[in-house]
Amino acid sequence: MSFAQATAVTPDNGAFNAEIHPGWDIGGNANGGYLIALAARAMSAASRPHPVSVTAHYLSPGRPGPVNISTQVVKTGRTFTTLRGTVMGPEKPILELLGCFGEVENVDGTVLVDAEPPAMPPPDECFKLEPSERGFPPPLMGKLDVRMHPEDAAAFEGRPTGQPQTRGWIRFPDDEPVDAFALMLFADAFPPTIFNTELPIGWVPTVEMTTQIRGIPEPGWLRCRFSTRFITGGVLEEDGEIWDESGRLVALSRQLALTPRG
Repeated sequence: MSFAQATAVTPDNGAFNAEIHPGWDIGGNANGGYLIALAARAMSAASRPHPVSVTAHYLSPGRPGPVNISTQVVKTGRTFTTLRGTVMGPEKPILELLGCFGEVENVDGTVLVDAEPPAMPPPDECFKLEPSERGFPPPLMGKLDVRMHPEDAAAFEGRPTGQPQTRGWIRFPDDEPVDAFALMLFADAFPPTIFNTELPIGWVPTVEMTTQIRGIPEPGWLRCRFSTRFITGGVLEEDGEIWDESGRLVALSRQLALTPRG
């Protein structure tokens, strides 16, 4: 099943029906980026074609099965439409969102980028993440082609770098085009940055995540960097960048997550 099929939504009496499909999960719970993409499909259908910035608060785990997505327009302007979204499971809400939607494919304007894509070996020289029967890497890796920087992947062999960052390449394994919704999935698809610290490796549940879409990527591999600077009060932030084959920044993300317990 393609990503587009796995995030399809169907209008239903002013709302949208969808399905959380198995395989897009971590330990039986749907990946957070996958859930945002699913909701953003419905929010886009109710407003404008592309998510520009979407913030999601996670209320309960998303299990495989049917969901209903309701949307409410807050404001419609000349360039953007702002709306709320709620993903409701069979018994309780899963996700609450606020998003800004517009057009990101053909946008002119001043460009100033004070950063560069992360330097990395070619994908074939990086560590490929494959799903494991032990649960990590998770089933989600069977849906994606993820190659981690060898230095960062050394954490899986008990040799963390000491720097809370994760770098790597990503694409769909079947050359499915990467749209704005796929970028929302990719922004949450890599192992947590703190796996490269001395903290215990464990579940790092997301509390809140914001993803900004800056453009539709060129075909090919996407280069990613995720980093953390502050681990305090039982939580951490993870900042992400996604760059396309042409060296253009196409997405930014920031999420707040709980620190693993020892």
